[in-house]
Amino acid sequence: MSNTVFSIKVFISVLFMLSIIPSESFSQNQKSLQAERITNVPKIDGLLNDEIWNDLKAYGNFYKYQPGNEGTIPEAYRTEIKLAYDDQAVYVAAYMYHPNPDQMLKQFSQRDNVNVQADSFTFALNTYNDGINETRFIVTSAGTIGDSRVTLNDQDFGYDVVFECKISYDAKGWYAEYRIPYNALRFPKVELQNWSANFYRNLKKENEIHTWSFIENGVGREPQYSAPITGVRNIDPPVRLTLFPFGQANVGTFDGETSTDFSAGMDIKYGLSDSFTLDATLIPDFGQAAFDEVTLNLGPFEQTFGENRQFFREGIELFNKGRVFFSRRVGGRPSGSVDDLQENEFIEEFPSRVNLLNALKISGRTKDGLGVGFFNAISEKTFATIRNEDTNETREVLVEPLTNYNIIVLDQQINDNSSVSIINTNVTREGHFRDANTSGFIFDVADKGNNFRASGRAIVSNVNGDNGFTQGFLSEFDFQRIKGNFRYRVGHDFSNTTYDINDLGVNFRNNFNNFVAGASYEIFEPTKAFNRYRIGVTARHRRLYQPNVSTGTSYDLDSFFFTINRFAFGANVDYNTESDDYFEPRVAGRFVTFNPNIGSRVFLSSDFRKKFAYDFRVNYRTWLEGDPQRSYSVNFEPRYRFSDKFLLILETDISVRDKNFGFVNIVDDAIFFGERDITNIENSIAGSYNFDPYKAIDLRFRNFWSTVNYVENVFTTLNQDGTRSDAIYDLENGDPNRNFNIWNLDLSFRWRFAPGSEATLLYRNQIFNQDNESTIGYGESLSRLFDQPQQHVLSLRVTYFIDYNNVKYLFNKSSS
Repeated sequence: MSNTVFSIKVFISVLFMLSIIPSESFSQNQKSLQAERITNVPKIDGLLNDEIWNDLKAYGNFYKYQPGNEGTIPEAYRTEIKLAYDDQAVYVAAYMYHPNPDQMLKQFSQRDNVNVQADSFTFALNTYNDGINETRFIVTSAGTIGDSRVTLNDQDFGYDVVFECKISYDAKGWYAEYRIPYNALRFPKVELQNWSANFYRNLKKENEIHTWSFIENGVGREPQYSAPITGVRNIDPPVRLTLFPFGQANVGTFDGETSTDFSAGMDIKYGLSDSFTLDATLIPDFGQAAFDEVTLNLGPFEQTFGENRQFFREGIELFNKGRVFFSRRVGGRPSGSVDDLQENEFIEEFPSRVNLLNALKISGRTKDGLGVGFFNAISEKTFATIRNEDTNETREVLVEPLTNYNIIVLDQQINDNSSVSIINTNVTREGHFRDANTSGFIFDVADKGNNFRASGRAIVSNVNGDNGFTQGFLSEFDFQRIKGNFRYRVGHDFSNTTYDINDLGVNFRNNFNNFVAGASYEIFEPTKAFNRYRIGVTARHRRLYQPNVSTGTSYDLDSFFFTINRFAFGANVDYNTESDDYFEPRVAGRFVTFNPNIGSRVFLSSDFRKKFAYDFRVNYRTWLEGDPQRSYSVNFEPRYRFSDKFLLILETDISVRDKNFGFVNIVDDAIFFGERDITNIENSIAGSYNFDPYKAIDLRFRNFWSTVNYVENVFTTLNQDGTRSDAIYDLENGDPNRNFNIWNLDLSFRWRFAPGSEATLLYRNQIFNQDNESTIGYGESLSRLFDQPQQHVLSLRVTYFIDYNNVKYLFNKSSS
């Protein structure tokens, strides 16, 4: 454990060093805003003609933020804001003047899709004035609203609360009017609130972003520049209880059989205090979650996918500390297997997922900056069905018992730009199944002047499984300069051989002792040609922990350029030395040696403000020292905006790997590799027609085809020194050739018929085929795909938002 002790000493030394670096003020051009308590509530219609707005002071004098700080805001583009509050909500009025409002970009989109070709206005509110946590409420010039949660190193658009915002236009510009109820906010219960805020105006056509409180480009983070809000006192907020009951009906057909299903449940948000909120989902149903982008997996690691379930995407920033929580584990594939098949038995059905009975999370932050999070979920018993092909009898085998998932996290924020956290995750399975526990210490600390930042984590895993109790350890440490045009970083990553967090987290590799160093140069003020560019170099040296041997070194040169006309391009060149891969052989302690290789990537991205735009990427890699391997890929993603309501995006990705070698099989302790040609073609369509900011038809289509062809019948067996020797592989041990084809189509109509309430009608079609016919072309593969049974699903889901304060009279009547 000497590496563990060394890592902890480094952590402590760097934390102490940063704590004594002198502070640098962020208060230049500092403003403050006086919030006014009101009694006459404005009508939220975007017209700003309520008498109350005429009585409030306007705040203006915005600054340039992007593409650079230089220059002043022309009078014709001035912006003014007004802020008010009562015991129910916060109210904002924004006046955004424009010399030609009819020429503004106004692309329609739906909730949270605010990074479109439209102007936008953002109210960024920090109810703790801590320079770190911030809730942003956004509206576009087409009336689309969005919200996000900004934390130390992330902006999460999965964060969703219910608020109102409407816009209007006249010959002088456009206007926005907000009502943000207190059940959408978290703040401490004190007499005088310590809030801060900033306001952002994005002028898409003019390619500028203005902010009310000055933000210096390239120094610190945006929330550190928020200005104080004064005057918010003696708030007596209502009960923070909101209900989201839902009902869902499904009808599906597959292989001639039709099934129907109806489910109902409810999500609950309850304010345990002014700062802490309980989120719970009762009898959850995630049947309308987006499809996973499945590919043919030839590697040694499991294929993982992003989270599509809303409950696990919203408000989870605390639980992501330390990267030990992978939400797809909850309700994922069963952890058990069927190991006791009798003669003439086969697995008739093995469930692809485990049903979730309920889940809840409690999170919030105290007035002293301590964040507290608690997560708990329970999944039900899950069985596989075994059938005897002689007697036709069936039996069930338990493959996942009743399971409890639990997370506790504490996160202390420091100096408006740093945090130190501890987290514990636990998975307890009923009976003689595997249990797991993981604990972590995480830090992300910068000096007050934001010159340097040190970050890292130390994670201890504990697993109680079939082989008894095992404990593992991982540490990561990075130190970097984060100010100025020239920046650099050094880092170290370590893991022992028994580190395993895969019960509630995800890690593919352990047993490493790696080092990294890098430097970059970038600009933050525009030049005559570029709004921004960055050039960086990175070197990585990889080693095993046990045995202490080198596994390879890589060097990378990366560049990114963004012109004043919003055309982006860049290139990358990297070189990998000879490397030893200890995972591809699938046997502990064995490794295969890969020759040195060099590769490059180039990308182009045109101006998305134009009706037609595109992204284009090309990759190429070649292996050296007589190795015949080559790989190349082309990705082209054109898009066309037919109108402000209709956008269509196409994407084609073609990749080819010639004479690639990889793992085939293990036969009688011999590890077989084979030389293969791999071709992947992926086509997708994303189309959206928006009737208005509340109703839209969306099309999502994806077809992925892959062939793996061992056409030359060149097979080898792995030697102890990582080299390979020619061998003959008998296809009766398993044909490695593959023809893999999958088709997914989602067509939906969404209607946000009231704040927080939505109806979705979804048609889903899926087809899948996999066989060994690796020599057929794409057309023939597609024809065979359509010979397979198709799955058709039509579902209707309705979610309704209920605020307890609007219906509490019903409870009063029932109790009287």
